Amino acid sequence: QVQLVESGGGLVQPGGSLRLSCAVSGISFNNYRMAWFRQAPRKEREFVAGVDWRGTYQYYGDSVKGRFTISRDNAKNLVVLQMNSLKPEDTAVYYCGATSGFGYLKSMSAYDYWGQGTQVTVSS
Repeated sequence: QVQLVESGGGLVQPGGSLRLSCAVSGISFNNYRMAWFRQAPRKEREFVAGVDWRGTYQYYGDSVKGRFTISRDNAKNLVVLQMNSLKPEDTAVYYCGATSGFGYLKSMSAYDYWGQGTQVTVSS
């Protein structure tokens, strides 16, 4: 059974930081590129950050460049999103996704598996 379990969400003040984790099981983690997407109320799910199979290359959405960092630990089957300098517009449910193919990393259709999501709220 494939599981992607996100954790680390919560309420944080503007300018603060959060660290999201996605624990993966049931797949050969090394064979999957991983990414984080987010979905705010009444908006489409959007790409936040992605990482290749070994963690060598990272990709970011324009709105989070310079503030968020994605990493992975293949020994622990874990992908992490470090979020700094958070803004109210970062408020959303954050989802972890896994793709085994070579499709466009920023496209939702490329992904084989998704987690249930974790809520991030940035508010004073």
